[in-house]
Amino acid sequence: MPSILIVCTGNICRSPIAEAYLRQRLAQERIPGEWDIISAGTWAQDGLPATESGVAVMRERGLDTSRHRSRNADAALLARVDLVLTMTDSHAKVLRAEFPSAAAKIFRLTEMAGPPYDIRDPYGGSLNDYRRTADELERQIEQGLPRIVAAARQNSA
Repeated sequence: MPSILIVCTGNICRSPIAEAYLRQRLAQERIPGEWDIISAGTWAQDGLPATESGVAVMRERGLDTSRHRSRNADAALLARVDLVLTMTDSHAKVLRAEFPSAAAKIFRLTEMAGPPYDIRDPYGGSLNDYRRTADELERQIEQGLPRIVAAARQNSA
């Protein structure tokens, strides 16, 4: 079963949104096999819910992130996944430095769709900031889905 870890800072804004979108897209495309899609943070406090604004924006889009609970990225988590997708270059660098054995499977999410760039954190922003971030994450997952699937399957084999 291919597994993908999506990482942001606190695991309460961007990564829960991206996790929900990726899970939805895999189901919509009926991509064969079972998929394990999870998220974590580089500086997360375990057990926190997704932000209210993030949950509200996802509810507007028909996705439920209300049961999400944050977790910190650790060695065991990185060892068990096939692909790690981060929101920023600094997330990727921190993970590569802390977990060098996982370095080859760590990429920025935006690398899967085109030229890499960092996805801004909406934390503390308005509902519209969260909507813009959700739009951007949805677009990146949509455009990068073939490469995401291929990379996860390659590492899973």
